[in-house]
Amino acid sequence: MTSLASTIAADLHPNRHSSVPAKVGLTLALTALADWLFYGEPIGLSLSLFAIAIVCVSGLFNHATLDSRRATIGAVILIAGLVPAVEELNTLSFLVLVTALLMALLLTTNPETTGLADRLRALRNFVLFGPFRFFLEVLQIFNMSAFTRGIALWLLPAALGSVFVALFAAANPVIEQWVSLLNPKVMLDYVSVPRVLFWTMMLALVWPFIHVRWRRRKVVTTTAVDVAEPEPLAPIIPTEFLGPSTILRSLILFNLLFAAQSILDGLYLWGHVALPANMTYAAYAHRGAYPLIATALLAAAFVLVAMRPGAPAAKSTVIRPLVYLWVGQNVLLVASSVLRLGLYVDIYMLTYWRIAAFIWMGLVALGLVLIVTRIALDRSNRWLISANLIALTMVVYICSLVNFDALIADYNVAHSQERTGNGVQIDTTYLLSLGPQSLPAIDKAVELLTNTSVRDFSAKRYYLVSRRGDLVEQQRRDLAWRAWGFRSWRLQHRLDAEARGEASSQPAG
Repeated sequence: MTSLASTIAADLHPNRHSSVPAKVGLTLALTALADWLFYGEPIGLSLSLFAIAIVCVSGLFNHATLDSRRATIGAVILIAGLVPAVEELNTLSFLVLVTALLMALLLTTNPETTGLADRLRALRNFVLFGPFRFFLEVLQIFNMSAFTRGIALWLLPAALGSVFVALFAAANPVIEQWVSLLNPKVMLDYVSVPRVLFWTMMLALVWPFIHVRWRRRKVVTTTAVDVAEPEPLAPIIPTEFLGPSTILRSLILFNLLFAAQSILDGLYLWGHVALPANMTYAAYAHRGAYPLIATALLAAAFVLVAMRPGAPAAKSTVIRPLVYLWVGQNVLLVASSVLRLGLYVDIYMLTYWRIAAFIWMGLVALGLVLIVTRIALDRSNRWLISANLIALTMVVYICSLVNFDALIADYNVAHSQERTGNGVQIDTTYLLSLGPQSLPAIDKAVELLTNTSVRDFSAKRYYLVSRRGDLVEQQRRDLAWRAWGFRSWRLQHRLDAEARGEASSQPAG
């Protein structure tokens, strides 16, 4: 008996056979080859050699689906993609090689895709879902006994919890000290954490080329008997791996980990409690804004997957409060990141990237709030995407009206060491690089540097005065009718008013 459900299930879950262990073994061998070729080494011809190795192993296990004509076309495409990478490996040649590799694999192993739309859809699914298949499919190989079920239930919480601890250690020197007390050096003498991450990434990238599986949508005619007795659709992800029990364990563990980080920030960052010995407040406050944002983004991705519409966890009265609590802690984490970055700016001044970081953190916090809103109101993911796109559009539009050049220049001069006696000195090179909009701030900086006998300050003043004329000339060019802008016109009006004010304040001859 054939049904639509059983057909899709068979398409997503090909029959297991004796070649799977061999595939796993050769995937490990290719990962070891990648370690030898790439890890800690400059990359050039080695990438082309590794691509050829992947093609050979892939052809070995997928020879049954090969057609001589399609295989020839795929080989030509692959050779054409290898030529730029052999000539010189750069960003473009890397993208060309990867694209050629994917196209060759599609042509040789997926003869059912003939149209452009089908091929693009197949490549999209391969790129999006392929890297996540290795660990899920290896789990499916084993029979889920009670022991393996227990491992599966704690695998995701332990793995993600370890990632969060690593990010917190990178962001918080106190947590880093606690982790160091576990004395991981004995284990790290034999196992390098970056190398383990490298192997994990390579396993995920190599496996889809060896155990090739294309996601297809088949339309199968069904009879009345077929409709009367449909066969159940096997889940893509085992229930033990991402079911309500796993999610509940994950949320309890994650809330405890995040609570520890939030308490430490509350004590040291917000409450200014004395830090442990051999640790300065600057080291604590000026470290870790970006790792904390990465933590919040990873947490948001987990919530979206775990609380997707229709999932059993989304209806749980126990899991929902834990999700709300965890998202609230993530919002607090983003607030701490903003404060850390603000303290960093107070000392090391303002730049475009730091302004962008502030804006990005605000969007992350808003995204977390919208996730909670979507769960509470039982809205769809389409609503969530639309709300985020509206927020992003509004932020981009508002930013397009802000004069960031003048804002950065005025802030850096007003908070410089020359003005306040604290922080860093004026970076004249960066100040001049901001363009004509920084002219009012440059004039203030020249005035600050005028009444001083410090030699370095005098040299800075001379440098600013000598380069000011170039910006004035650029400002005049911007006032030409072809380049005219209202912002440039306002700047010129301000400069003219300041010039008239200085002239009137001088005593008559």
